[in-house]
Amino acid sequence: MNPYLITIDKIFKRYPDVVANNNVSFNIRKGKIHALLGENGAGKSTIVKILYGLVTPDSGSILLNNRVIKFKTPSEARSNGIGMVFQHFSLFESLTVSENLILGLEERISFKKLKEKAIEISKKYDLLLDLDSPISNLSAGEKQSVEIVRALLQEPKILIMDEPTSVLTPIESEVLFKNLKKLTDEGKTILYITHKLDEVIKNCDEVTIMRNGNVITTCSAEGETKETLAIKMLGYRVNSPITDYSSINEEVLFQAINLSKSFNDPFLTDLKNVSFNVRRGEIFGIAGVAGNGQKELMELLTGENITNTQGKIIFENEEITKLSTKNRRKLSIGFVPEDRLGHSAVPELSLSENILLSQFLGNDFSKMGILNFKKIDLYTKNLIKKFNVKSPSEKVFAKNLSGGNLQKFVIGREVNSKPKLLIIFQPTWGVDTGAESFIRQSLIKLSKEGSSLIIISQDLDELIEITHHISVISNGILSKPLETKNLDIKKLGMMMGGSID
Repeated sequence: MNPYLITIDKIFKRYPDVVANNNVSFNIRKGKIHALLGENGAGKSTIVKILYGLVTPDSGSILLNNRVIKFKTPSEARSNGIGMVFQHFSLFESLTVSENLILGLEERISFKKLKEKAIEISKKYDLLLDLDSPISNLSAGEKQSVEIVRALLQEPKILIMDEPTSVLTPIESEVLFKNLKKLTDEGKTILYITHKLDEVIKNCDEVTIMRNGNVITTCSAEGETKETLAIKMLGYRVNSPITDYSSINEEVLFQAINLSKSFNDPFLTDLKNVSFNVRRGEIFGIAGVAGNGQKELMELLTGENITNTQGKIIFENEEITKLSTKNRRKLSIGFVPEDRLGHSAVPELSLSENILLSQFLGNDFSKMGILNFKKIDLYTKNLIKKFNVKSPSEKVFAKNLSGGNLQKFVIGREVNSKPKLLIIFQPTWGVDTGAESFIRQSLIKLSKEGSSLIIISQDLDELIEITHHISVISNGILSKPLETKNLDIKKLGMMMGGSID
C-alpha cells in the first residue's frame, strides 16, 4: 500500500530547446505543507502544470490516492480536488472581484450565493475583499487574495501555490501561513512553490529541491538552515550584497515636491503632498503595506498617469511633471513596473524585440530608420549571458520564460542601459535566492557607477540590504527619509502601520 497522497514517478518533459523535467520523482504526504524549491527555470512550474492538467508529460506517471491520473485539462484536475493559485494572476482587470470569482467556478451559482460563500471564506481565512471593486483598482497583494479565495471556493483537497508571498508584506505573509496551517489541520494538502528559504524552514513540513530539471533531494524542513538549503538548491554559496555610501554625490538629481493627486475613487489611494529628494548615486527606498499609494505614486513617477497632478517633479534642475513616459526615457530615466508580463514585457514578442521597448537615445540598433537585427540579437544574447537568464535563445517569446528569469531579463535590460535614474517596483518579486542576490548586486553596482535609483518594495529585507535612505508611504502620505544604516526597525514597523509623523 502506497502511504503517500501523491506519488510523482519518473516524469520526463522535453521542450524543443530544453529538458524541463528529467525523470522527476518525489512523494507528497496528506495534510502537509510540501515545499518545492529551486532556481528559476529548475523545472518546478512544469511539474505542477503537469499535475494540474496544463501540460502533458512525455513519459512517467502520477498517482493520486494510489490511482494513476492523467489530467488533460485543469477542469479535470479541479474535479478531482486539485486547485492552483498561479504566480502570474489570471484575472480580468476590467471586471469586479465577484465577476472574476464566478468565472472561475465550474458549478452554476447565483451572484447572491457566490457573494455569501466568498464572504464566508474571506472572513474564515482573513482574506477580506471588496467584492464590487474592479480588479484594476487592486494592489498586487489584494489580487493575490482574490486568487486564493477563487481557489478555495472550489473546496480543493490539494492546493498548489506558486510563489504566493512574492507580492505580500511580512504581515500579510504571516496571515497566509496561519491560513495554510488551518487548511492542513482540516486535512488539506499544500504543494508550495517558493524561492524564500526562511518560509520553507518556518512553515513547511517537507521540501523537494530541484536543479536543472532534476530532483536533488526530498527531506524534512526541520533542521535545515537557509545556508544548507541554498547550497542544495544552487550548488554554491550565495554572497550577500554590500551597500556603501561612497558613491553618493551631494548633488540632488531628482526632486518630488508636494505631489498630490485625488482620484475620486474609493478603490484608489489619493496622494497627499509627497516630497522627497534623490541624490546622484543614491538608492532611495519607499516601503509600505500594499494598497497605500505605491502603485499610484509609481504611475506619477513614470509619467503614465499625470492628469490633474498637483506639485512638481524636478530632474536635473528641469521640471518634468507633465512629460510622458517616452519623453522621460529620452532624459535617461528607466522604469521597471510591478507587472513584468504585459507591462514590462510584451508576452508575444521575442526577447530581442522586447529589448527595443525601452532603449534610450544613442544606441546603434538602427540607421536611417532601418533596424539592424544582427546587432539587436547580439546585444540580447550578451544580456542573457550577463544576467544569467535561463533561455534557449534570444528568439524565445517573453511569455515562455519563468517568472524569475523574465524579471532578470527586464532588470538587466534597464540596468544595461545605464540610466541616470532607475525607478523600480518590486525588483526581486518571485525570483530565487541566487537571482535575488544577483539583482541586488547589479543595482548596487549601478549606483556605484553614478546612477540613482528609486526602489518601491514591500520587502523590508531588500530595502534594508541595498538602500541608503528609506521613506514609508501610508495612506498616500510619505514620511521623512530615514538613514538605512541607522534604522530603527520597530520605528519603521510603526510607520508602516500608519504612525509616520
